[in-house]
Amino acid sequence: MNPLAYFMTLFWTFLLTHMMAYVVSSMNGVPYEFMTANIIAVVVTVLLFVIGTVIPKPEPAEHH
Repeated sequence: MNPLAYFMTLFWTFLLTHMMAYVVSSMNGVPYEFMTANIIAVVVTVLLFVIGTVIPKPEPAEHH
């Protein structure tokens, strides 16, 4: 996996996690916590990398 893929995964995870944290905190009437969203984004990014590594790659089908 190239470094750009790691960066883009981190970027989109941060973006989507912060949007989710903002909406959920707004709906619950609590203040938006930037650092909490950062921590969640880093954890989710690491989990995505681990899941991508653990899932086996499909074998190419043989054509007859």
